[in-house]
Amino acid sequence: MEIIGVPLVTLIRSLGPPLVVLAVGAVLLIRRRVVRARLMWAALVVQLAAAVLPFAWLLLQVGTGLGGRTVVGLAMILVQPGVEALAWLLALGAVVAAAPRRRAGREPSAAPPESADRDGTETGSPRT
Repeated sequence: MEIIGVPLVTLIRSLGPPLVVLAVGAVLLIRRRVVRARLMWAALVVQLAAAVLPFAWLLLQVGTGLGGRTVVGLAMILVQPGVEALAWLLALGAVVAAAPRRRAGREPSAAPPESADRDGTETGSPRT
């Protein structure tokens, strides 16, 4: 069986892993609280788009009659890895992005007031 002139086994081999990654990533993002969830969602979607891109390119070529030109094939060879790299950069950005950090053993309420004098009295406007 073929779709757009591509054997079904090739479609499954190309699109299967990104679909599994999307499904597992979606389950993890939904079940856990992730700091940069939007970046991870974007990374998963862009990664799937990178896998779909060659087949969308074939559809475009068949529909417009652009097939057979070397320049067109060269553009696809350069664009698809670029989209894949963008997906990895988004995932890396989601992981590396600085989350609010807390100092161990020190709560924000334990900090001395910024406007306290040496004798412990506050200066400036009184608290209400």
